[in-house]
Amino acid sequence: MPTSVKIFDTTLRDGTQGEGISLSVEDKIKIARKLDELGVHYIEGGWPGSNSKDIEFFERARDMKFTNAKITAFGSTRRKDSLAADDINLNRLVESGAQVATIFGKSWDFHVTTAIQTTLEENLAMIYDSVLYLKSNGLEVIYDAEHFFDGYKNNPEYALQTITKAQDAGADWIVLCDTNGGSLPSEVTSIVTTVKQHITTPVGIHAHNDCELGVANSLAAVQAGAGQVQGTINGYGERCGNANLSSIIPNLQLKLGYHVISEDQLKTLTPVSRYISEIANMHMPVNQPYVGNAAFAHKGGIHVSAILKDASTYEHTKPELVGNKQRVLVSELAGQSNVLVKAQELNLDFNKDPQKTKEVIERIKDLEHQGYQFEGADATLELLLREAFEGLEEIFTLESFKMLVEKSAHHSVVSEAIVKVKVHGETIYTAAEGNGPVNALDNALRKAIIQYYPDIKNVHLSDYKVRVLDEKGATAGKVRVLMESTDFKTTWNTLGVSSNIIEASWYALVDSLRYALISRQRIEPTIKETNEQLGLVNH
Repeated sequence: MPTSVKIFDTTLRDGTQGEGISLSVEDKIKIARKLDELGVHYIEGGWPGSNSKDIEFFERARDMKFTNAKITAFGSTRRKDSLAADDINLNRLVESGAQVATIFGKSWDFHVTTAIQTTLEENLAMIYDSVLYLKSNGLEVIYDAEHFFDGYKNNPEYALQTITKAQDAGADWIVLCDTNGGSLPSEVTSIVTTVKQHITTPVGIHAHNDCELGVANSLAAVQAGAGQVQGTINGYGERCGNANLSSIIPNLQLKLGYHVISEDQLKTLTPVSRYISEIANMHMPVNQPYVGNAAFAHKGGIHVSAILKDASTYEHTKPELVGNKQRVLVSELAGQSNVLVKAQELNLDFNKDPQKTKEVIERIKDLEHQGYQFEGADATLELLLREAFEGLEEIFTLESFKMLVEKSAHHSVVSEAIVKVKVHGETIYTAAEGNGPVNALDNALRKAIIQYYPDIKNVHLSDYKVRVLDEKGATAGKVRVLMESTDFKTTWNTLGVSSNIIEASWYALVDSLRYALISRQRIEPTIKETNEQLGLVNH
């Protein structure tokens, strides 16, 4: 049985077959670098015989240096009734510059006679000739036995003949594919065990997730003797996706004791998974195991009370091992323990005033009843807690704002905001336009206070979401606005709730700037103070 497992990542090939995923060549290069840093052993870059984008990727990858990974080109066995040396796709693999070629062939007799419409004997020859040709050109060859599990269940003798042919031709790996994703872990265990008795070539597993068993089947295969696992980061792929490497890697290493990547590399798993989700422009489910934002989040008061004593009471592993972190959510379900944990995070001493703690909890519950949801807006929650226990410097106070929206017949909509605020006792009156009401408000507010707080020029709105809380109220329903802001180093979320979307947006916007200036302690001296320091003020 192997004590280590090789990881074969096919995010750049199989993963891009997922709905909604389209990667540019530059995207693929960025992801390849991250996968190499993570420590995966094979990176399948694409099918150089199928499109110009993949051809360009291999051209660029040829000049790149990878520390841990071998770049792999994907293709199929030769066409029926032809010569491997004359096959365009096989020659593209040779010309790609990749160190490794991964080719797939048919293992299921039904596919041989129905899909490619040839004889069982010709299919065996296609497998043998293709592997032998690639090996003769100096490539490491991984043979993907497509539909192997379905083929074995239908005709085990023939399925075994197909992989024996690949072995006889010199394949370095034979990977058993559950292409339709319909096998069960018990079936995978039994079939992989049988295969290991028939061939000596190292075996791998390529599982799909159509029954939500991609990870389970991959682990079952390894426990039965497979030494390579193919999959994608975050489980991207066609239909229901491929086996999720973001779960497989830590399960193999932390739960089953196999050596996969180094401990330091494992600690980068969460940031790598999230980085790739951003590049792919795919929302990462918050409850994704190991790497999701809620993977180690605790909300119920009883649970939080327990993890304060020992985190293992409600955590199956330490989040730091995979680069994630424990989070305590404060909501209407919160008990005093939740607030105490948040206090520790913020270095606030809640123990000196237990009554104040209870009042804060009730305040939070009341606000959540009104529509606030603090578990998604840590910055607004932090401001609330600091205000209650420390008191906050008043950055500015609103006196009034007005919104003007103009649409003419031949011009686009123009929004203008007029804001009147008081800063350090001085009343500031400004106006600004924007491409929408919220953008206009943001511009006007910044214009009013930037002379006092120059650092806000580094703060930008990165996401804006609106949710209707009272659907029966139609356009008069209460709404919740969630804003994500960034200074390109960190991000934070704020929210506002109102029956008026502009007012809700104002609350979230104000909290965003307050958080940037107060909670991060980046308040710049006022213009007056600066001038005094420079000796420019007459006394």
